[in-house]
Amino acid sequence: MTFIDKLSAAWAANDSLLCVGLDPDMARLPAQFQNNPQGIYQFCTEIIDATADLACSFKPQIAYFAALGAEDQLEKICAYAKENYPHIPMILDAKRGDIGATAKQYAREAFDRYGADAVTVNPYMGSDTVEPYMEWSDRGVIILCRTSNAGGSDLQFLKVDGKPLYQHVAKLVAEKWNANGQCALVVGATFPEELAQVRGIVGDMPLLVPGIGAQGGDIEATVRAGRTYNGTGMMINSSRAILYATQQGGEDFAAAARRVAQETRDAINAHRA
Repeated sequence: MTFIDKLSAAWAANDSLLCVGLDPDMARLPAQFQNNPQGIYQFCTEIIDATADLACSFKPQIAYFAALGAEDQLEKICAYAKENYPHIPMILDAKRGDIGATAKQYAREAFDRYGADAVTVNPYMGSDTVEPYMEWSDRGVIILCRTSNAGGSDLQFLKVDGKPLYQHVAKLVAEKWNANGQCALVVGATFPEELAQVRGIVGDMPLLVPGIGAQGGDIEATVRAGRTYNGTGMMINSSRAILYATQQGGEDFAAAARRVAQETRDAINAHRA
């Protein structure tokens, strides 16, 4: 099953556009995981178990694991999700961007080592740096377009032939790079007007939308700007608001994460029609 097929099935099966981000910050983990060599694995798998029926995807951010030397735990987390929830896409948030030969190794890392269904990549170095990911024809390639951070405007809003650069990226991906039909774009919830512009350019292409929850993006504005005609088309990510929904050290962290995930999923659904 391709990434897009799996994502479409998850949208329907869980009635959800919610993507649950996995960003384990050791300083914020419950006390029982602080000095546990397998604490990150246990924390993330309990979050997965608590939210799997509410999510359309999971998105581990590789930097949170690599900074702690926890890549092996990330491998095991991805394998756990794949074994127990094979119908939920796993997106490796890596934002890779390098020359073709190096990009091929990053693709192997994402798709062979971690078994990801999709990976985020940076388009700044052009088509030959994205092509190696396309060799895995069933996997998703999610390309940065209009990111949720304020500094993204430094480059993404530069005018090229009278239009901002992010719109050229959207058009390039939709018309030239999406040969396998497995591409998606990253567009932040913090800029709903730009989100609507991208939706108009790319049609039904899926959008990974960070920026709600801790970053303050408005759910109603996001859904109205980015939904497709059938009320899908997005993976709206929330990470910290779900992961750390309870006080540090609280043993009810998984129940609290489930509560916030359900509230977020339902708030999104209220504006999908």
